Amino acid sequence: MSIAAPPVAVVRHLSQHYRDVTALDDVSIALPSGCVIGLIGPDGVGKSSLLSILAGARAIQRGEIVVLGADMADRRARERACPRIAYMPQGLGKNLYPDLSVRENIAFFARLFGQSRAERDWRIAELMEATALSDFADRPAKKLSGGMKQKLGLCCSLIHDPDLLILDEPTTGVDPLSRRQFWDLIDRLRARSATAMSVVVATAYMEEAERFDWLIAMNDGRILATGTPAELKAQTAAQTIEDAFVALLPLDASRHQAAMPVKTELDPDHEMVIVARDLTCRFGDFTAVDRVNFQIRKGEIFGFVGSNGCGKTTTMKMLTGLLPPTAGEALIFGRSMEAGNHESRRRVGYMSQAFSLYGELTVRQNLVLHARLFHLPHDFAEKRIAELIDRCDLTEHVDGLAAELPLGIRQRLSLAVAIVHAPDLLILDEPTSGVDPVARNQFWRLLIELSRNDDMTIFVSTHFMNEAARCDRLSLMHDGRVLATDTPDGLIRAKGAQTLEDAFVAFLEQDAGLDAPPKMPIDASSPPAPERRISGKPARFSLRRLFAYTIREGLELVRDPIRLMFALFGTAFLMIVFGVGISTDVNDLTFAALDRDQTPESRAYLAELRGSPYFVEKRPLVDYADLERRMKAGDIMASIEIPPNFGLDIKRGRTAFVSAWIDGSMPFRAETIRGYLEGTHQLYLGDPAVKTTRPAAASPVNTEIRFKYNQAFNSIYAMVPTTIALLLALFPAILMALAVVREKELGSITNLYVTPVTRLEFLLGKQLPYVGVALVNFAVMFGMATLLFNVPLRGAILPLLTGTIIYVFTTTAYGMLISTFCRTQIAALFGTAILTVLPATQFSGMLVPVSSLSGVGRIIGMGFPMTYFRPISVGTFTKGLGFADLGADILILLVFIPVLIGLSLVLLPKQDS
Repeated sequence: MSIAAPPVAVVRHLSQHYRDVTALDDVSIALPSGCVIGLIGPDGVGKSSLLSILAGARAIQRGEIVVLGADMADRRARERACPRIAYMPQGLGKNLYPDLSVRENIAFFARLFGQSRAERDWRIAELMEATALSDFADRPAKKLSGGMKQKLGLCCSLIHDPDLLILDEPTTGVDPLSRRQFWDLIDRLRARSATAMSVVVATAYMEEAERFDWLIAMNDGRILATGTPAELKAQTAAQTIEDAFVALLPLDASRHQAAMPVKTELDPDHEMVIVARDLTCRFGDFTAVDRVNFQIRKGEIFGFVGSNGCGKTTTMKMLTGLLPPTAGEALIFGRSMEAGNHESRRRVGYMSQAFSLYGELTVRQNLVLHARLFHLPHDFAEKRIAELIDRCDLTEHVDGLAAELPLGIRQRLSLAVAIVHAPDLLILDEPTSGVDPVARNQFWRLLIELSRNDDMTIFVSTHFMNEAARCDRLSLMHDGRVLATDTPDGLIRAKGAQTLEDAFVAFLEQDAGLDAPPKMPIDASSPPAPERRISGKPARFSLRRLFAYTIREGLELVRDPIRLMFALFGTAFLMIVFGVGISTDVNDLTFAALDRDQTPESRAYLAELRGSPYFVEKRPLVDYADLERRMKAGDIMASIEIPPNFGLDIKRGRTAFVSAWIDGSMPFRAETIRGYLEGTHQLYLGDPAVKTTRPAAASPVNTEIRFKYNQAFNSIYAMVPTTIALLLALFPAILMALAVVREKELGSITNLYVTPVTRLEFLLGKQLPYVGVALVNFAVMFGMATLLFNVPLRGAILPLLTGTIIYVFTTTAYGMLISTFCRTQIAALFGTAILTVLPATQFSGMLVPVSSLSGVGRIIGMGFPMTYFRPISVGTFTKGLGFADLGADILILLVFIPVLIGLSLVLLPKQDS
């Protein structure tokens, strides 16, 4: 830490609010440069908000922040500082892409920082060697352990040699050995750095904070104290940082801090409540739990310790019957916890890792609900709920909504709900994750009381070694296997360690075949200094950064077979459905006759219908009742009634009548039948020499109708080109919208916020792969149109291809625009489908000409791209049109592209708001 050097960041009167929640409350602080600065405090106190603002990922609401001399509220200053900052967000691999390999992830970030191929290669090789990831260069990120994911995230963050490294709880959920290796790596990288890289890190592990140079203790959005670990401990007369933090809390937050109750010795002859024998669970080729064995006695607190993804939660789900084991057996109270074993389930309480209660209900209502679910008698339930409210210290919050409770109180409520039915066994999955030390101690006092006073067996998983030390016995788990099971003291003695964490590390090293933690080399030799630093303001537009997203999106698409099949062949499937199943041709219409005349004239009249290709005659009608019954049953769509004396009236020149009954339940079909019947009637009247014995005067005017372009009057010649236009509007828009929203949902949108990539590069880079997919879709549908549906292309291919390329750029930009105001993939999927199909079918000329629309409908039609591509598709296929005829439509489509992309740029922020 350099005292003389200017601070790496200065925060003045910073306040941040999320609706009614105050994340940061008038925070002011100067962060010293050239050192490791730790932010300590429980979840929800503002650590992540402060770090994301320092990194430029979140917009400042009120106050001022200067980082590396740049005002982070000024866009241009922030862009200049961005290449000197690296940000690793909270969560295992949150800034990574699971389908990309280790090398591909690092290469993606290298391209975002504008590095050439040569520079990229040596930087990647150096970082992978330093982090011992060289042997896993081609392994997908999703198949890495928690510790390896964090090392990879660190490589991605350090690819551009930042001056400031910001890490948000980088080791949460990582095993102790990987945690040590991670911080050793940071120390060696900082030692190599010529500019003494500053590191700002938030951590949930108080023992980890002991190794930092400078600490910031936070609570309720405010800073409690700052200083070195030694200074904080001296200030509070505490032995550990955790005790120092508790002492720094306000009195109302720490008033419940009391001595932990003394655990009495358990009877060794107590019955076994849980027995796991060779318990195994596999998901496909992945073994989550591998032949786990342990036994838990009645009244025992049994701890499960291990990193995220090591199989703890899967084991607990098998024990509670939520997940069937692949092999082995799990016995609870001597019986298997099968789905139908309700009696055993009533004796088990389960508290899941995530908060699973009803946030819209109050504390009391949640307790009452679960008491009713377990069919507790009313009087007993009332007494039990009152007892738990008092015992879990929930009195002050009994009428508060569960969603609005602080995390520690929420966890106590979850515990009360889990034991409302007085179970004999309580299973807790990481119940204190993210909870402050005071609330954690309070929670553990409750657990010890339940174990010793209520004789309740408790099976609990945890990341915290000080919590694990409070258990009667422990199982250390890693990669789905139990490494050791014993008392905390027994595990420490077995490895001759000083602490439980040292013992766990020793067991991990033994399992990995290591005698000591591996010292990962850092190559001191490096290329000349000018090559090592990105300096100055990054280029306003870079094809390298743009293609970084194109390459990454293409790789992810290729490696996701379901998405790829949907993208490539979804249009082909719907093309068959629409082309075969949807037609405006109305043929084979069923009719029946009620001929009450039975003369040559009546039979001649009916012969016109029988000879028509549009009608199919059914057996004759008997009477009106038969007509009503058969039309209601759908046997006939129309009926013709010829009255008595029909032939006689025609012979005598009197007006003759024919009655036609049409099923009007489907108006479009009914109107078509009416037209067919009227046309047939005119044919009959037009040939009086054949149809009657009375000559008729010739008509003074004859109208001859000829169909141009589609002489056969087959609707497929219009439907297939129109379907191509519809599907090229729907699928590319959906795929593009999902591609952008997926970044938001997974959290990788942070990479847009904190790297030099611009919004235009981000959007165009993600758009290009889906433009390519859409063109493949077009080629498939074009082949189907000409070969499967026999719709010939009468015009030139070049105008159609030109219009299609512009059109798919337009439709992907349309999906891009929709994605800017959607936050989940479900919303993006439904929103894009509705906002595409509705205007495409109703307002783009597919059913009704746009020129016939008026008002809002006309405006929607004129503003939808398919309105201009449908004439291109139908015109080239059916009319043989070329550039001269379609130029106006092509130019209008071309205008859509900058307009839609421009709107997307305006609506897509470069910072999280």
